[in-house]
Formats: sequence, C-alpha cells, structure tokens
Amino acid sequence: MNYVRSTLTRCGVLMARPAAFLILAVYCAAWAIFEPKTLDWHGYATLATWLMTLFIQRAEHRDTQAIHAKLDELLRHDPNARTSLEHEDEAEPEVIERHRQEDQT
Repeated sequence: MNYVRSTLTRCGVLMARPAAFLILAVYCAAWAIFEPKTLDWHGYATLATWLMTLFIQRAEHRDTQAIHAKLDELLRHDPNARTSLEHEDEAEPEVIERHRQEDQT
C-alpha cells in the first residue's frame, strides 16, 4: 500500500512537469495521424480535458512549491520552530494529516 501511495505522489509531481505537455502533444499528433476518423468532438473534448487537467496540476504544484519555500524560510529563521517539521513535505499526505491531527489535540 505504501508503494501505491508513493507512486501516486510521484505521478502527481510528474504531471506538473513541462514534459507532460510534450507527451500530450505527441499523443494528439499520433491520434491525428493514425486515427483521424475517430478524432471527433468527443476526442477534442477528451484532449481539452486532459490539457486543462495539466494546467490545473501545474498551477497547483507551483503554488505548493512557493508556499513550501516560504515556510522553509520561516522555519529556518524562527528559533522556536520545531525542526522535526522541516521535512514534513516529503511525507505521504496521510502521514501529514495524522501529524496535523495529533498537533491539534
């Protein structure tokens, strides 16, 4: 189960990379070349959905990375900050949620 979680996290990060847009472009070109008759409005809707998903994922990843950079800077300069949180962003989402719940109690 841990392997599945880490794989899903890595896939999410990879989908935020510019290479994902290149893969989509290659897929679109291959579809247009090899199956042009099946590229109807359903096909265009599918491609548009995939493209919008990549845009959203990229924007979300950029925002998350910016927040992490700012928080890392604050943690480095606050003498009262717990250093155990410094690498929290490398943990799986379920572990982070569990830590947050423990801190609230």
